[in-house]
Amino acid sequence: MKSNETHIRAVPAISEIAARSWDACANPGRGADVRSPASPFHPFVSHAFLSALELSRSATARTGWQPQHLVLEWADGSIAGVAPCYLKSHSRGEYVFDHGWAEAYERAGGRYYPKLQVSVPFTPVTGRRLLVPPGPDEASAQTALMEALVELARLRDASSVHMTFLTEPEWRIAAEHGFLQRTDQQFHWENNGYATFDDFLAALSARKRKAIRRERREAVEHGIDISWLTGSDLTEGVWDLFFAFYMETGSRKWGRPYLTRDFFSRIGQSMADDILLVIAKRGGRTIAGALNFKSSDTLYGRHWGAIEHHACLHFELCYYQAIEYAIAHKLARVEAGAQGEHKISRGYLPTTTYSAHYIVDRGLRRAVADYLKHERAYVEAAGRELAEASPFRKDLAVEVE
Repeated sequence: MKSNETHIRAVPAISEIAARSWDACANPGRGADVRSPASPFHPFVSHAFLSALELSRSATARTGWQPQHLVLEWADGSIAGVAPCYLKSHSRGEYVFDHGWAEAYERAGGRYYPKLQVSVPFTPVTGRRLLVPPGPDEASAQTALMEALVELARLRDASSVHMTFLTEPEWRIAAEHGFLQRTDQQFHWENNGYATFDDFLAALSARKRKAIRRERREAVEHGIDISWLTGSDLTEGVWDLFFAFYMETGSRKWGRPYLTRDFFSRIGQSMADDILLVIAKRGGRTIAGALNFKSSDTLYGRHWGAIEHHACLHFELCYYQAIEYAIAHKLARVEAGAQGEHKISRGYLPTTTYSAHYIVDRGLRRAVADYLKHERAYVEAAGRELAEASPFRKDLAVEVE
């Protein structure tokens, strides 16, 4: 065990931290076998992904995401842990909504922004936020990072600290340090040892099984061909096409898409083997695409776009092709992004997500704590109700099609 003497600093760019040092904390032991359960890899906390966001000017002070990454160092200068942290001037691109808190506080004469956000920008995916490698110093390093977040809020005159889409163990650690607990729901598909997509369908009720087959036929009935691209398939020409889809669909959904064209070039250069792009062509013309990232055991659906709109094509590219890929590559699950109760009928079941919130002002803290108490009860009840809508067969032994 190292000496207990540590130093913590906040850096204004991830480029100030060596990629090897960051990734030794974020993805310890990735090594030669990146898909080994013993060497877990999570793409979104990697130096490559976070660096692409900053260097492409997608997540910068100008866009309201000013990097303030925490670096915990031992006395000998080696890094004991890091945390992806940003000073925010708004609440966009987070997927855990606190606009109501901000409005209420400002109506009462307070100043909600800036605030600190411990997360991956524009990425509603659960993962570690206290990036500390396992070992005898893990708990003490996590504690040091938690205490540093509270101190950084004071130094930056921030109203609050928000840790979003953190793991459940970290959520409990945060509660021990005075953070308020919040929950929400996403919809994830679990691979129960299926050998083929038809095996998955066989686990569904007859009505849901027929509905999925119908949707898959409708998605491609106008001569649409679907293919998977990864690694060296991801050329600049491919990214040009996908960016056009992203901009067209993102402009309709958000008004102003978050990611720049340069971001896609950068992840294509540094993370190509960790990416799956599902594309659809009609008459030789690429008309739609769904961008996914791969971890050691999970496929993460992130962005979708199209320049032609066909019935059920979104379901096919984003949900069914993801399941096909996960089965073929023996991945444990598919996470298809935030929100969307319509995913349940397609085999994606409700899963709890976690966030933790440190509120500096005592009055606002009391109000938020009361709100979250009721919200957690609602989320739990809603999760039970949604689970009842599962498309899976209730009695596999007797039900026949």
